[in-house]
Amino acid sequence: MSKKLLIIGGTGFLGYHVAKKAIKKKWIVHSFSSKNPNKKRLCKNVKYIICDITNKKKIYHNLKIKYDFIINLGGYVDHANKKKTFLSHYKGCKYLVDILQKKNLIPIKFIQIGTSIENLKIKSPQTEVKPYKNFKIQSTYAKSKLLASIFLINLYAKKKFPAVILRPYIVYGPKQDPNRFIPFVIDSCKKNKKFILSDCKQARDFLHVQDFVNLIFKIFKSNSKANGDIYNVGFGKATILKQIVEYIKKEINSGYPEYGKFKLRPDEIKILYPKINKTKKTFKWKPKVKLFTGLKKLIDQN
Repeated sequence: MSKKLLIIGGTGFLGYHVAKKAIKKKWIVHSFSSKNPNKKRLCKNVKYIICDITNKKKIYHNLKIKYDFIINLGGYVDHANKKKTFLSHYKGCKYLVDILQKKNLIPIKFIQIGTSIENLKIKSPQTEVKPYKNFKIQSTYAKSKLLASIFLINLYAKKKFPAVILRPYIVYGPKQDPNRFIPFVIDSCKKNKKFILSDCKQARDFLHVQDFVNLIFKIFKSNSKANGDIYNVGFGKATILKQIVEYIKKEINSGYPEYGKFKLRPDEIKILYPKINKTKKTFKWKPKVKLFTGLKKLIDQN
């Protein structure tokens, strides 16, 4: 029997890559999203279902079968809209899980995608900070993710709901939206444009989407001991952003980055990367694609 996978947010960058691997495995793949995928992320053999997860009635109507695995990659992308951000990233998760329980459709594994911001501003390499209600987080997005994490951890403690919470840092790769850092720099250099940046002295962790997807499928296969816990997702190493820009510029041999044209926030974390020992040990996983190898492939593909 083919495994059945539901991807919440299957039309996005990460959802596309998860769906692509599942289809190769001949799984049955369904996607819940508020709109259909664009052409570059249309994946054959995926059943795309228009379902806004902030609408409880629509979730109830569209959840018709029991999936083996569910991954929640959904959520409103414009975080400036605080109401939609809160509804999609917290309420949407809660509505979905409540209905799964009500209709007795609980999967083998439910993966919730959180955010690295939930680890607060502890010194890097950051460990997985356990969530609590009195976290002092300003952004609505981070608060919403935090509340979803608290909800799922409590639900696991009470009813053994099979949730695994991931906190990704920066994931990059093919088919990513052009407004993200790496595709923005590649596109600007290929067009031989001037483009403005910060001083790019910050250091960040970058994980190739291939490694991210490999982890997801290892989690699907993992036993129940992994449930009810939080795991950092990253390469485990920080790279200075200016090194990335200069590498891309050199490989393409064009582009005019203008550093220091906009200022960083006063509270901007200068060095940010995770400790991934727990993730590696629990799921027998480790990232394989080195950053500059991944960048070279991405440049050649574009």
